[in-house]
Amino acid sequence: MMRSPRCLAVVVRSPSGSLVVRQRPWISLAKKWKFFRWPFCRGVLMLGESLHNGISALNFSAQVQEEQADATETPASLWVTVGLAVVLALGLFAALPHFLTWGMGKVFDIDTLTTGKTMSFHLVDGVVKLAIFLAYVWGISLLPDIRRVFMYHGAEHKGIYAFENGEELTLDNVRKYTTLHPRCGTSFLLVVVLVAIVVFTAVFPLVPVPSESMVANQFFFVFVKLLLLFPIAGVAYEVIRFAGKHPEKRWLRAFIWPGLMTQKITTRSPDDDQLEVAIASLLAVLEVEKSFDRSELTEVAVKQEEFESFSAYLESLQSG
Repeated sequence: MMRSPRCLAVVVRSPSGSLVVRQRPWISLAKKWKFFRWPFCRGVLMLGESLHNGISALNFSAQVQEEQADATETPASLWVTVGLAVVLALGLFAALPHFLTWGMGKVFDIDTLTTGKTMSFHLVDGVVKLAIFLAYVWGISLLPDIRRVFMYHGAEHKGIYAFENGEELTLDNVRKYTTLHPRCGTSFLLVVVLVAIVVFTAVFPLVPVPSESMVANQFFFVFVKLLLLFPIAGVAYEVIRFAGKHPEKRWLRAFIWPGLMTQKITTRSPDDDQLEVAIASLLAVLEVEKSFDRSELTEVAVKQEEFESFSAYLESLQSG
């Protein structure tokens, strides 16, 4: 899946080996509402739009594999599944680390870990959260299907690197690049954890204690953390965005280094078939952007085509 300012393209290799290319118009909500372009607001929008586009791409991929590529709507059942996944993720990566940290304070009689408001609490909570996240990602990477998804993830990164360096999008040019990219969502998640430690440490001393029940207070603190995820995501996005624009700054490289290392799990070296899919997707959005540059079109037509091979797709672009 690739997205440009005006187009969202998804390319899937069908069971027969052909390439199914879908191009759709893309208009971000930031075009309609100016405040979504403001720093610290655009990160929240990016999360929401990425989730929506990811669900759409997964649904399209499933349809192609089932040879039902003519379907266009996302089934309600998929949204229910995603909703449950979001709830489970919040429980696993927000509530569980908090209560484990609080539980350690109770078991080992560490006062600073029983209030839920101290800097040491949020440092331990962050470490526990990172440990759970890394264990989860490593665990699912052992599944063959997920490993293959991670290979496609690596193919996307290689294609983006070649494009950013102004190279022609050929297999030889794309193949040589690394799968580790500073603007990857994996790096974003790691930065979110680090930013959360800072934000929680600053904010929680100001948060009132609503109850005499320590357990009830912890549930309330988890709720506050969930509310703070939006500004935290906004700050983390700005950090990742700045790091992507200034890779020469050493302190930024050090800050995003953990995220790059985590990508050694979430990306894998792709084969040439997977690189072809990534290149085709990138060329699909570039084709639309070039058409805007030439004729200043105001609309993008929805287009879906199937090509017998990657070379056939390239020939169609040249003939067009």
